[in-house]
Amino acid sequence: MTIPTDGIYHHQGVFVACDAQAAAQARQWFQELGIAAWVDIQPMEYQGQTGFQFRLTSEAFLTWTPHHDTLMLAHRLADFFQRPQAEVLDQETLLAMLASPLCFAYPSIEEFESSARIRVNIARAASKTFLSFDAYGAERPEDYWQYDEDRGFLIKPNRSLIEALRLATQPGDHGVVYSFSCYRATEYVVALGVAQEAQRVNPRLFRQLEAQAQRRAIRSREFHDVFMKEYGTRENPLPAAYYVPGDRIWFKNPDPASAEALGFEGSWLFYIGSGVFSDFWKRNKTFTLDLKCLEIYHWRHAAYQDSEGIWRMDEKKVQEKMRHTEQDPLEHQRILEQMRKIQDGPGIYGDGGCIDATREYTRWVRPASCDIYLKDAQDVQ
Repeated sequence: MTIPTDGIYHHQGVFVACDAQAAAQARQWFQELGIAAWVDIQPMEYQGQTGFQFRLTSEAFLTWTPHHDTLMLAHRLADFFQRPQAEVLDQETLLAMLASPLCFAYPSIEEFESSARIRVNIARAASKTFLSFDAYGAERPEDYWQYDEDRGFLIKPNRSLIEALRLATQPGDHGVVYSFSCYRATEYVVALGVAQEAQRVNPRLFRQLEAQAQRRAIRSREFHDVFMKEYGTRENPLPAAYYVPGDRIWFKNPDPASAEALGFEGSWLFYIGSGVFSDFWKRNKTFTLDLKCLEIYHWRHAAYQDSEGIWRMDEKKVQEKMRHTEQDPLEHQRILEQMRKIQDGPGIYGDGGCIDATREYTRWVRPASCDIYLKDAQDVQ
């Protein structure tokens, strides 16, 4: 593999507030995954805490994630390990974290491991998720869910939270496909990824998650606040091609007219590794970054107002426009250059594209450091 020689790199990777013995434990983890030779481990002080920094060596950074571009990482790893891309997801996730331009900080090696594992859980769940888009209505498997006007969809007593989430989102090739909005779908995928890891490492949190799901649904902004962390800012945006498997991402529709169509203000989805993003609305399909940009761009050409003045979207027309653009290299390139800009702020429609300055990942789950607070389930031990 040719190593770029274009000079300066800046990546912070991961900081863990741990001692040398724990850092050696992490080194063993990296060795088991076959990536230890590419990881630089150094003592570090971060925000008043002492610990260790874990990041790619300069050579590994330029080899695997040049310019913070992680979209080809799985392809390169698959070639190196001589395995299918789907089988290097653990390595891809860790290397992408270790290449981060902003520091991921954890209170322990165990929390670092759980964060990486949740990302893998989410990426795998998102790759299996297939739903019917419906911004106005929703439905769930009746054997596992019940609806309450005030509290939302609730898990029925004595039903498995993990199984309920799987049944609602992963129909397989022949199962029932349930209706979701794109944001609500991402909540279920995140909840599944967190619940799987909580069941493994923090039984009390898992019991609280089940109790919360039986008592009141956590939704929308509250879901973000309870379960998610955000990295990157408008002042310090993440590189447009930097993604870690399990990232939850908002792609904005930069066209104000078509953004009036409910559900087409933008698109919430996950980076699932191997250079692709989840597509919940087509069975066994995914988006590349370029395809997602192209789809959102052509929403402006397929939005219309129905007889009642409500904005709708002709998705067949979107697909037709996309196919036409892909046959015109110059127009295709012009659109991608426009759409791969960082998006304007909320409510602003200027010269920005659809790429968010930030990404989201989950909070901590280990018993000693868990920061997921479920206020309706604090009585559960």
